[in-house]
Amino acid sequence: MTTEFTSIAALLAGIYLAVAAFLYFYQRRLIYVPVPHDAQFAADELRIDNQGTRLHGWVLNPGQRSAVIYFGGNSEMISERREYFEDVFRDYSVYLFNYRGYGNSEGRPTEVGLFSDALAIYDRIERQHQSIIAYGRSLGSGVAVHLAAERRLDKLILLTPYDSIAAVGQQSYPVFPVYLLIRDRFDSAARAGEIRVPVMIAAAGRDRVIRRPRTLALKQAFRDAPLTYLSIAGAAHDDIVEFSEYREAVSRFLRRG
Repeated sequence: MTTEFTSIAALLAGIYLAVAAFLYFYQRRLIYVPVPHDAQFAADELRIDNQGTRLHGWVLNPGQRSAVIYFGGNSEMISERREYFEDVFRDYSVYLFNYRGYGNSEGRPTEVGLFSDALAIYDRIERQHQSIIAYGRSLGSGVAVHLAAERRLDKLILLTPYDSIAAVGQQSYPVFPVYLLIRDRFDSAARAGEIRVPVMIAAAGRDRVIRRPRTLALKQAFRDAPLTYLSIAGAAHDDIVEFSEYREAVSRFLRRG
């Protein structure tokens, strides 16, 4: 009986260690899900060289005094958001850049790389506009928070955001030491206290990707920023922008001084 119990325990321990090893070595495949280039997307194209890595993107409604830089989700075809941006951001130039490794952008996605690219995009367009808004959705909320902590922005919009990817991963895999295993942490809560510009946070009531505690933890971390928070009860992680309630809330936030 003891030998049988020992064998079962060894088997379970082996499975546990194998899964933990998978999470460690393949974690970036779980965080980043690159999308192909949208060759049919008709908009003004932009290319930026960031320390040898060429980034590809588009600008909608170019030449406006104010601008929005959008950072999308981990598997989001940002070109598919055209109707939304043209509806809500008519008076803004909207910059849509694929992350490195996504679309026609070179390189491999990492936290350090995405943060560096966000700063490079901002520095490239900053002189062309009187004000810039950073807008991050899901994974991109962490990139937008980093940019807001490092550069001067007019406002910050965060859609289905989290306090940190480490916390999201720990909640998804509670029996594994995700906090110790994860490399790309995207710790937005640690940078939120540095931000002073108006912030809008929007949560989806039926979100199964970013759970409510993760968004609320980030909300609490904004100690000094004027904060607007809303939750759309019937929305899920991927369809919240289709809700008129959300679009109207963004429009009101944009009109505020």
